[in-house]
Amino acid sequence: MLNNPQVKYRAIMLIALMILLALACNLPNQSSEPEVTEDVLAQSIASTQTAEAVEENSSNDLATAQAAATQTSQNIQATQGVAASTKDIDQKATTTAEAPVRAAIPFYNLDPHQGSVGWVHPPAKIELQGKNQYGYANDFMQTIVEDFAISADVTWDTQYGASGCGFMFRSDGDQNKPNQYMLIASRLGNGHVIFSALADGEMANVHDYYPRDTDKSFSAENGSTNRITVVGKGNIFEIYTNGVKIGEVDTTQPPSSPKLPAKPTLPADQNNPSEMDKYRKQLDEYQDMVSQVNTNYGVALNNYKKTDAVFDKGFVAMIGVSESGKTMCQFDNAWLWLIDK
Repeated sequence: MLNNPQVKYRAIMLIALMILLALACNLPNQSSEPEVTEDVLAQSIASTQTAEAVEENSSNDLATAQAAATQTSQNIQATQGVAASTKDIDQKATTTAEAPVRAAIPFYNLDPHQGSVGWVHPPAKIELQGKNQYGYANDFMQTIVEDFAISADVTWDTQYGASGCGFMFRSDGDQNKPNQYMLIASRLGNGHVIFSALADGEMANVHDYYPRDTDKSFSAENGSTNRITVVGKGNIFEIYTNGVKIGEVDTTQPPSSPKLPAKPTLPADQNNPSEMDKYRKQLDEYQDMVSQVNTNYGVALNNYKKTDAVFDKGFVAMIGVSESGKTMCQFDNAWLWLIDK
């Protein structure tokens, strides 16, 4: 583990940012009832029409998503399961919109006849400015998922490599001590994907992946677009970038030991100022990533031993997190597929 205080500070701040994201997701408050049921989650949606729906420091007003929840709250309260809750006309994708989703499903080893479209999302953009900012988007926040696949074309423009874009899923919506999973992709290390679990607001599991190990088409450049997909079936989550499976997580297993990509190499011409500046930047980002991965692992392993971070249902959303400066996450062609159990 690195001993550079500044690097350690940035890594710890990133962890705090991820936890802040979960704590301030502005989803409905969850009661103290330990079991997350459809009725409890549906009832919580009806209570979101308050000033507490948007945190003061959030740069993304969720009024649109929450207004949609208001319009359908009575229908949701009457539902008895996930399938019923997704029948609302405001969420139901048209046959035309469903066609490309059903066509894509087999690429993720799923049967298009054993499930239904949860939603097809219009283009969504999350724009953040400043330190330790977060944002999320979902026009169909009332949808509750169990087994699912969520996918989107993600275009990013981040000033700092540790900022990233991704998904939150199976969240119980608790503002104070959330239970949920997150997948964040960042530009660090030529592409870094983190799967994490929060139990009672604390990081309790983490797994790191480097897409370019298997997906050579993955681009970490600013302005680039990668298709990111997560398939969740029971305790198993499969992670795809650009249609390539880059990892699989069993949430009943402890955090995976840190695995790092190769360290940047010195340029052949060390007398070239521009090449050396580029190398130093790459080395700084690499050290940031090493510190982040090691710190995440230590925190998650300690909490994993003390708590249960296995969740079977909850809310989903597209999310963005910013370490500092300007961060933009654009989500296009996003969809949610609900898998029949």
